[in-house]
Amino acid sequence: MRRVLARAGVAVAAIVCLAPILAATPASVSSDAQLGEGRSLFIGGATPPCAICHTLKDAGATGSVGPVLDELRPDEDRVAAAIRGGIGAMPSFAGSLTDAQIRALARYVATASGGPR
Repeated sequence: MRRVLARAGVAVAAIVCLAPILAATPASVSSDAQLGEGRSLFIGGATPPCAICHTLKDAGATGSVGPVLDELRPDEDRVAAAIRGGIGAMPSFAGSLTDAQIRALARYVATASGGPR
């Protein structure tokens, strides 16, 4: 009986110790996947690709029509609003990208540019 209780105690201790790690793993994996999707959209997945007009070092983009995103350092909300509604010469992408794609692209740009100042 003592062996059974000891084994049960070890199992419970292992679960308690590993629970925070296991719970955090899916979020970080999906987060990385979202950034990857955003990067792909920036480089060539959106039509026209963001990289044609914008400069963003992480993407290797050297466009000269739109703002240099590394200097602007927009937050996710600002990027998402520009993608959805267009701004200046930039067209709206609301009809060609899903909400999930817009969120991924906005998160990528905000993260890769260093975020708001």
